[in-house]
Amino acid sequence: QVQLVEYGGGLVEPGGSLSLSCTASGSIFRIENMGWYRQGPGEQRELVAFITKSGNTDYADSVKGRFTLSRDNAKNTVYLQMNNLKPEDTAVYFCYAVHFTSRNEVENYWGQGTQVAVSS
Repeated sequence: QVQLVEYGGGLVEPGGSLSLSCTASGSIFRIENMGWYRQGPGEQRELVAFITKSGNTDYADSVKGRFTLSRDNAKNTVYLQMNNLKPEDTAVYFCYAVHFTSRNEVENYWGQGTQVAVSS
């Protein structure tokens, strides 16, 4: 089993910045992609950004140029820097990880979610 623990989040005014981090622990063999989804009030969960083990990233169009995702493989941790936040970024943000076992089985893990609220 792999556990994901998220840190960060909170309340910020429009135009402000927040940072999130997520650390994986437990019986880790190999983690490939890590990233973040979010779910706003009354909305479906959507992909925000992901990063591969080699450091390639992809972002939702709505956050490109404002959010930056980075990763420390030695610490099994990803960092999401969110700048120029907008009210529509308000959501619960969920970390996820794609884990491969020693038998090459794929397992998907999720964090518990952290609230980001953007409001004046």
